[in-house]
Amino acid sequence: MKPLYLLAAATLAFAPAAHAEGIGAEANYGRADGHWGTEIGAGYAMDIGGFSLTPGGGVYLRDGDTKLYGRVEASYTLPASATIGAGVRFSGDNTRPYATLAMPLIPKLRAKANVGPKYYAVGLTLGY
Repeated sequence: MKPLYLLAAATLAFAPAAHAEGIGAEANYGRADGHWGTEIGAGYAMDIGGFSLTPGGGVYLRDGDTKLYGRVEASYTLPASATIGAGVRFSGDNTRPYATLAMPLIPKLRAKANVGPKYYAVGLTLGY
């Protein structure tokens, strides 16, 4: 699974340098698939006004194991304030809907929380 670690590291290194519209990276810690672990992922936000649709994916590191996950989020950013929305996370046989809330810390860096049935995570989002 070393290639997955390299992919995750390259994604995190690429996202802040890219500054292309909509590219971002996330690092979260939470509970998914019945275990505590760390999510490291990336996505691309497609913006329409204050709304955005963000497909993405990454790796979920837990108990010495690595699993791939995918997600899709739909959100709305309140002017100069929070981003609220809903998403769906796909991992193995599990599909988990969740609500999401992100608050800006500095430009392009947000604190983020995801909460849903049998899934919750908190972390940072860079980009988007």
